[in-house]
Amino acid sequence: MHIHKPYAPLEALELDLFTQKNIQVSLKREDYSHPFISGNKWRKLKYHLLQAEQENKKLLVTFGGTYSNHLLATAAAAAKYNFKSFGFVRGEEVENHVLKLCQLFGMQIQFVDRTAYQQKEILFQRYFSSDPTAFFIPEGGSGNLGEMGVSEIMQESDMQNFDVLFASVGTGGTLKGLIKGIQDNNLSTKAHGIVVLKGAENMLQEYAHFKQDSFQLHFQFHGGGYAKYTTELQQFQHKFASQTGILLDLVYEAKLIWALIKLVESDYFLPGTNICALHNGGNIGILSS
Repeated sequence: MHIHKPYAPLEALELDLFTQKNIQVSLKREDYSHPFISGNKWRKLKYHLLQAEQENKKLLVTFGGTYSNHLLATAAAAAKYNFKSFGFVRGEEVENHVLKLCQLFGMQIQFVDRTAYQQKEILFQRYFSSDPTAFFIPEGGSGNLGEMGVSEIMQESDMQNFDVLFASVGTGGTLKGLIKGIQDNNLSTKAHGIVVLKGAENMLQEYAHFKQDSFQLHFQFHGGGYAKYTTELQQFQHKFASQTGILLDLVYEAKLIWALIKLVESDYFLPGTNICALHNGGNIGILSS
């Protein structure tokens, strides 16, 4: 199987604030890679797909919430690369545009209560223990295979010379992959993660195997918690789109860029710092906000 290389160019983000502070900011437009297998999802799914093919699996089984970018990306990738797909959806049964798109791509959906959803391996065994063609993909496409795909971003020639790299953090797989890529390529870039979950400080334990000075997690920009947002953040989303032509979803990327701007405003970075922020897609979620 040949997984197409995602199209993710760099784009200068030219705001008056950055000029005043002598800070250079570029966006890595991962959101351009595919309308539905968007951004980091393409990267995180790559080696899951290759592993599934190698093991002669036919059915991709994964997990997500009712507006999950990962579920949609898996459904689209399965259709594109000749797999079937099945998604366990957390919570009560609902209908929305994201799940409708999943079903259009052929995904079979099973709603499960929040307690059962916590035991994903048990769910998989309960439904698919007798199906040797079923392949388990963790929520968010994370784990070693997902991180391996994300790490490849740092091999690209346009990513070699940044002082700072910014990414939004949910399950954490993207940031771990980026740190791995930085270390594997002997880069001096420091990775900063904007955590979109409230009360997630224990997440630091998951990064204990990385050098402490190679990354920084920021926990103060969650906007109220996962999939929650303040009026200020919503106003920022609208203003940013109207001034730049760039759409940001309220779950991840609006919090990312809002945090970056707040940190630059507070002189967190020295003048002359060269920053790259990953725009990891998720734009389909804008329709639900």
